[in-house]
Amino acid sequence: MQTEVRFSIMDNRVPKGEPLPLDLVNTKMPVRGKEVDYLETIEGTLSWLSNSGFEAIPATRTPLIEARTAIRDLLENPASLEAAARINSVLDRGQIRLTLANGHPTEAISADEGWLPAWLAVREFLYLLEQQGDRVKRCAGEACVLYFLDTSRNGTRRWCSMETCGARAKSARHYARTKTSV
Repeated sequence: MQTEVRFSIMDNRVPKGEPLPLDLVNTKMPVRGKEVDYLETIEGTLSWLSNSGFEAIPATRTPLIEARTAIRDLLENPASLEAAARINSVLDRGQIRLTLANGHPTEAISADEGWLPAWLAVREFLYLLEQQGDRVKRCAGEACVLYFLDTSRNGTRRWCSMETCGARAKSARHYARTKTSV
């Protein structure tokens, strides 16, 4: 069974301001030294879906995890044929049909049941790589595994968040300077 939806993928921005695929990748991260997977539970998955503008359907959990793994693998190793195969495997679960409705071109997106959010995340990831691939970065924080889209004017953003990783890095530099000057 396939589900169909009509909308622009750019309408699906996440509250934190990162594009959908990067927000999906960032659902697995260390928190206080322990790895946390927000998609590990149905509740976490449903919450992420809802916050990302999708209908909260439990059947999407496994496809989201597959898409997250595929995207992260390609981010970590862009030349990996295995990562590309994972991306293509997710893309095989959906398709786009162009139509004309009321005189305007429209995309009709069809996806296997439960695969729509995962498919859209991978599709947007490919657009992101094509249009701003050099701006997709991994946080420079020592223990951070998060990715972000660098929207700074000169493309020099280093941290996922200035309030967390950026502040830690500045504190560490300050501590190192004061320690050596004593």
